[in-house]
Amino acid sequence: MFNSIQGIITEKLSETIRILTGGIEWDIAAPGTDIAKMAPAGEKGRLFTWLYHREDSMRLFGFADENRRNTFLELLKVDGIGPKQAIKIMGNIGQEELERALETEDIARLEAVPGLGKKTAQKMILSLKGKLVRAADVPQALGPHQELVEALAEMGYDKRAAADAVARAAETLDKGLSSQEKEKQLFKAAILFLSGQ
Repeated sequence: MFNSIQGIITEKLSETIRILTGGIEWDIAAPGTDIAKMAPAGEKGRLFTWLYHREDSMRLFGFADENRRNTFLELLKVDGIGPKQAIKIMGNIGQEELERALETEDIARLEAVPGLGKKTAQKMILSLKGKLVRAADVPQALGPHQELVEALAEMGYDKRAAADAVARAAETLDKGLSSQEKEKQLFKAAILFLSGQ
């Protein structure tokens, strides 16, 4: 519904930022780490947003960039984590540190985040390992196959593993096929590699 809001920052609090745009002042919940990255009050700023809407409440959440918003949305998929806890988690651990903790299964680091217990940390690792990998971390040899990697990641495969499988599949592809047929064959071959066949 809303992709982002841009305007004059009027106030920065610990987990709230206010932005004035078109005569409306928006009260937006955001991780403290993202708020700290924003320009000071009185200057222009832009937040990537997500609207939480339930029968009895409505809240706008904001993030410094699209990658941070994606992290928030992935956290919401973890059983037991709601929007408020996701904001608290993101406000107490940096993006790279969170990604590293998930990839290395560092439960102790995740437990060090205030309000995050061992069970939730384990659920986070189980649900999110490989999901927060950014495009920069994916092998660069993919070229036109980036969308295929994204599709495989959406199906639940680890993004790095999907990138490797697509790269391997591309090497075995028959060069005489049409682009549509190549895509189909590549998809099938990548899934075979991912399933260990």
